[in-house]
Amino acid sequence: MFPSALLRAATNQPMLLELKSGETYNGFLVDCDGYMNIRLRDVTITSKDGDKFWKVSECFIKGQTVKFLRFTSEVLDLALEEQKRSSGSRGRGRGQGRGRGRGRGDGRGRGRGRGRGRGRGRGEGKQ
Repeated sequence: MFPSALLRAATNQPMLLELKSGETYNGFLVDCDGYMNIRLRDVTITSKDGDKFWKVSECFIKGQTVKFLRFTSEVLDLALEEQKRSSGSRGRGRGQGRGRGRGRGDGRGRGRGRGRGRGRGRGEGKQ
């Protein structure tokens, strides 16, 4: 399972987040993007020492500062269910494969590397 799928399943769920600096953030996940930038709501921030607390309504955390995330077990179950649902609808194998690439041609000079190029060769075309 990819972290992005887990974060999508954790939307509007409580989570704990620790930064590389040691601060911890407890709140509800609002949004997450491809860089793992995270928006939380109803957040309680705890200092590195654990002696200071702040309560904020919403905050944004840059993904590269995150050390780890902790979710409830229900979030993991939701993510697994969603993954099973999405993998069941997706086909297996390569299918017919038509329409991809240039192919190898049929042996009559129409495949890769058999073209005439841009005006080089027998003098045909404009130069």
